[in-house]
Amino acid sequence: MKFALIGHPVAGSLSPRLVAAAYDGRHTYDLLDFEHFEDAWKAFTEGYDGINVTAPFKQDAFARVDVLSPQARATGAVNLVTRSPRGFVGYNTDVDGVLMALRETGLSFADALVVGTGGAARAAVHAAQLMGCHVTVTGRSVEKAAALGCPAVPLPEAGTLRPDVILYTLPGSAPVPEGLPLEDAVVLEAEYRIPQLADIPCRQYVSGRRWMLGQAYAGYSLFTGEEPSLEKMSKVL
Repeated sequence: MKFALIGHPVAGSLSPRLVAAAYDGRHTYDLLDFEHFEDAWKAFTEGYDGINVTAPFKQDAFARVDVLSPQARATGAVNLVTRSPRGFVGYNTDVDGVLMALRETGLSFADALVVGTGGAARAAVHAAQLMGCHVTVTGRSVEKAAALGCPAVPLPEAGTLRPDVILYTLPGSAPVPEGLPLEDAVVLEAEYRIPQLADIPCRQYVSGRRWMLGQAYAGYSLFTGEEPSLEKMSKVL
């Protein structure tokens, strides 16, 4: 079977190595870097059994698929597409990634702060809600933060909050906002290639690699109907 990641940029993604480890090299996985979604979608439909979707195409994929999973519908974003007799099916396994990464801490959480307003933030909000958290969102645009359906605060006011978990979804290229209440919180950072918070004092830092592992494990099962090797995938990370 043939799978791929579409997005821009995708260079440096660990996904090909993870798939190879998960299934002992039995399935092909390519990186398809396109500036425009229509070109990426065409490459998928002409040559692949399923795709992962990364920025900036998660909302485009949401609008294009024929069937949405409950998590995709709840988040308004799709990061994985498979073929089925019903057409193209869209999923959001980023939610699974957040759940696995946070559950690995062995802690429970009541108040979550999501930093960012993109596709990863939507998954973080839904996952935190599934864990029973009260969720607040902050970002450079308070209007975009409010659009995620939770209480929203401007970035300068985020420091007045006391969350026990912070889900940080800003890209590695973005400067870290000042005043975030990191010190007493568990911090899960989505970005794993250029992490910005790994060395900042906090209660516990959770790498985006754990998020990626969780979403990949859930996603590869959807791709193939087979259980991937979590142990071998973890060794790659």
